[in-house]
Amino acid sequence: MSRPSRTTRVLNAVLAFSVKSQRDPAGSWAKAAAQVEKKAGTQDRPFADDLGRIVEGAAEIPRLSPLGWFLIFNEVQGKYANRLRVNRVLSEHPQVADEPITAPVFVCGMPRTATTLAHRVLAESSDHRGPLAWELAHTALHDPRNARKVVKQLELALSLMELVAPGLQEKHPTYIDRPEESVLFFAHGAHWPLQRGPMPSYSAWLADQDVRSEYEYLKLGLQVLQHGRERKRWVLKYPGHLGDMETIRQVFPDAKFVWTHRDPVTVIGSFASLLETLQVMVRHEADPEVIGRSALDHLVTQVQRGLEMRMSLPPSSIVDVPYHKLSADPFTEVPRLYSAIGATWTTRDQEHLADVIAKPKGTPSHRYDLSRYVDRAEVEAAFAPYNRMLDRLDLRDAAPAVEL
Repeated sequence: MSRPSRTTRVLNAVLAFSVKSQRDPAGSWAKAAAQVEKKAGTQDRPFADDLGRIVEGAAEIPRLSPLGWFLIFNEVQGKYANRLRVNRVLSEHPQVADEPITAPVFVCGMPRTATTLAHRVLAESSDHRGPLAWELAHTALHDPRNARKVVKQLELALSLMELVAPGLQEKHPTYIDRPEESVLFFAHGAHWPLQRGPMPSYSAWLADQDVRSEYEYLKLGLQVLQHGRERKRWVLKYPGHLGDMETIRQVFPDAKFVWTHRDPVTVIGSFASLLETLQVMVRHEADPEVIGRSALDHLVTQVQRGLEMRMSLPPSSIVDVPYHKLSADPFTEVPRLYSAIGATWTTRDQEHLADVIAKPKGTPSHRYDLSRYVDRAEVEAAFAPYNRMLDRLDLRDAAPAVEL
């Protein structure tokens, strides 16, 4: 069971005053957005108004803690500051919008299916580039001196996060100076209620939004990061890309997808355990059964969308990667993956692969109990169509997988 850490309890006491702003989320956000605009010297009111939906939704989260409100509020402020930063770059350097983003690779699939590993081994190529965690949070033209300052600030914030959410690094390791998920750049998405708790008004608003705007914004971010530097093939990763493949091809017509696969029963238990750790960080109490239901419903929807979309996408645009093969024999599977996306596997890649896939020494295994969140039989029934596809394509795990 995930429980609030001692640091979390102390910070909740210290931040108790902040709950006053939670009673007026719209007014509180208007003041905060104005402060961000004043510091940036510019504004983007439509973007700010949409971010206000997150703040209003956060105020609805049951048992939201003072620390939770503080963290969400500050993250939304950061999203707005980064948007204004990107806007300023484009305003001062309009040629940035002409940067070509050629044949990007999107690693997707259900969470906990080795998307991180696939992303890591692809981004390691000297011909490729994955956006680093700090670049997604602070998107600007290349400036080594400013980069060092930003990295130091974000590493301090990550150290605090480890105190607030013990075990999070074991379940989802994050490094400020390594490639990270695209979701760090996105403003909106289902990750907000999944990782924080129920946000009814925001979820209803989100269901009516066109996700294409997020990918058009992502393209702008990549163009900013690429401008003035050697052009390389972008490798991006986020499990949520699975349900957006059709939209991604509209924004990036030559995109390729690396779809990782794993036994859904294993996925749901691991994913729900991660979500519980994240929710306990911002809530006084989180119901594991509610978390399990949210995780199951979300992933079933994502997989169904992915299965439907792959029927209309060119077969060559999707490369299937089974978890069990990648984890059991990476020295065979990784070169095959490179070949499938049209990349060159070099002697250097071969020599460095062991270091790339190695876990830090002493890293404990992620342990979880599926029955705490959802019934195994229900998971198997919900994913029956997906499992049939895995069997047909010989992608299903032959035996229970080991955590990777």
